Amino acid sequence: MPADQAAGLRRRSARQPLSCIHCFSESTGSSVRLAHALYRMGRETLVVDTQGRLFADATTRNLFDWRRQLERGQLHILPRSHGKGWYAPGAQADDPALHGVMLAYDHVIFDAGWRDVSLGLRPDALHAVAIEIGQGDESMRHAYAVLKTLAQQGGVSCVGLLGDPGACERVRVACRRFLGQDFANVLFRAENEDDAFAELAVRMAGEETSLRACK
Repeated sequence: MPADQAAGLRRRSARQPLSCIHCFSESTGSSVRLAHALYRMGRETLVVDTQGRLFADATTRNLFDWRRQLERGQLHILPRSHGKGWYAPGAQADDPALHGVMLAYDHVIFDAGWRDVSLGLRPDALHAVAIEIGQGDESMRHAYAVLKTLAQQGGVSCVGLLGDPGACERVRVACRRFLGQDFANVLFRAENEDDAFAELAVRMAGEETSLRACK
């Protein structure tokens, strides 16, 4: 086992729960920018490419898909400037096979793409969500559909709304009106796009610390 993974296992074994971030965005940059923000805070982060759009053009590719890699105990983890990346189309956080992988990192970011509103929320993890919303009505409707699904599932500690400020505010108001104040309380919107990723990173680290302090 690599030294950094062993160190991650020791860190994570001493502080539950696991920390997952789910990114919904039409662009491919949001997950990476969030990973960079966490990296600057000194957090060990793995970005999971669940849509096959981030690392498909990597210079090295494994002969086995991500499930087979798990079975063999040999994951093809890609070093990146923001931490680590893993090409794993179709992977979701609640897959039991991913538990050991997630133990090795402070945060695991699942690049969820945009069209798919489903996500697996494992009960032993702390979950945050980042949603990038554009100006158009279709983007706002889709973002609301994702948020409605999250409200029904429960288990999300914070949701960051990124993108167009006006669209984000309209979606936030709709959530407060139709999904209830309790769910609206987990939503936040930074004043500008650059602050949004840094603020989500800070909030995730803060949520994790506060939960550990309560145990």
